[in-house]
Amino acid sequence: MARFQYKGRNRQKIVTGKINASSRREAMERLSTVGVRIIEIEEIPESILTKDISFDRSVKLQHIVVFLRQFSTLLKAGITVVEATSILSAQTESKSLSNVLSQVKEDLTEGQSLSEAFKKHPKIFDSLFINLVKAGELSGTMDVTFERLSEHYEKQYRTKQKVLSSISYPIVVGIIAIAVVIFLLVFVVPTFVSMFDGFGGELPRITKFVLGVSDIAKHYWVLLIVFIGLFILGLFALNKNIKTKYYLDLIILKLPFVGQIVQKSIIARMTRTLSSMLASSVPILQALDMVEKVIGNNVMAEVVKRSRVSLEEGNSLAGPIEEHWAFPPLVSQMIVIGERSGSLDTMLAKVADFYEHEVDAAAERMKALIEPIMIVILAGLVGVIVTAIVIPMFQIFDNIQNF
Repeated sequence: MARFQYKGRNRQKIVTGKINASSRREAMERLSTVGVRIIEIEEIPESILTKDISFDRSVKLQHIVVFLRQFSTLLKAGITVVEATSILSAQTESKSLSNVLSQVKEDLTEGQSLSEAFKKHPKIFDSLFINLVKAGELSGTMDVTFERLSEHYEKQYRTKQKVLSSISYPIVVGIIAIAVVIFLLVFVVPTFVSMFDGFGGELPRITKFVLGVSDIAKHYWVLLIVFIGLFILGLFALNKNIKTKYYLDLIILKLPFVGQIVQKSIIARMTRTLSSMLASSVPILQALDMVEKVIGNNVMAEVVKRSRVSLEEGNSLAGPIEEHWAFPPLVSQMIVIGERSGSLDTMLAKVADFYEHEVDAAAERMKALIEPIMIVILAGLVGVIVTAIVIPMFQIFDNIQNF
């Protein structure tokens, strides 16, 4: 397969680009089918310097949201898919997304469909995205599809940011607390050791304990870092295994405060995704299969799988959801109403709206509760170290006065 660089004209302007084809004639025929009249075309010699190199790095969700919103606006304004892709590849802030859109534009110019072009980049465009674009192509409502996609990913982005914000706060405060304690143990406490040795008296137990911890932190800090690193790597390894990941996901859902936020965010993501796919006329069994893959929690994904099997056997979608502890009664009740009224996508969208608001409220409550707890813990740790240093100093001062 050879690669050709061309310059041509469509109905509106002069266009340039590259195309893969077995011969020069085939390249011209492909370009002619998409309305490009060739002015110049020549084969590109393949070498290390001229060969396109693509690094399919992940793109931030916020860039995807902006791209979808702008793409929908351009389509509604009557801009063709190829031109809209070309415009957005030039103005997007993400270099990775810009490179991908340039490749998508080339594939479109070669006669491929938009869903096929996006499908070549699974790290950026997931299966849900591809299926909804394909449904939009079949129904001829691409502008509506991209508007729905932009709303879907925008709400998903906001929910994700709320969850990350609520979880990252205690993590950051915890890291700061650990850093302060390590600094005191490694740099401050050892300066008092010689003073206490010269004192010669019996040190309080709390002082002995703090000095022992300080000695360990000072002489074995490398081992502590290695241990923490191995622990983190071990968690990643466990998360890669399907069986152990199920139990890790179960533990996360059972955690106080955090588990509740994660549970609600997953319900919001599940119902929003399923609603978007059903609204785009994707068959419900196929939609459930997609939801099972993107839900992000094996415990709740297993329930979705049971619901899909239940539907295949002619039973209700809500049955397995109603029986599982991870799904509140509201979810199954709204699904039952949606099944009976034939408006399942609408009911699921309402459930998603409700739990997205619940995530916001739970995140704020968690912040308000954890802030004083973290302050008390930090104050307690620092207080223990200060007390361990101050008590012997008072004893030394008393001995000096008595002397």
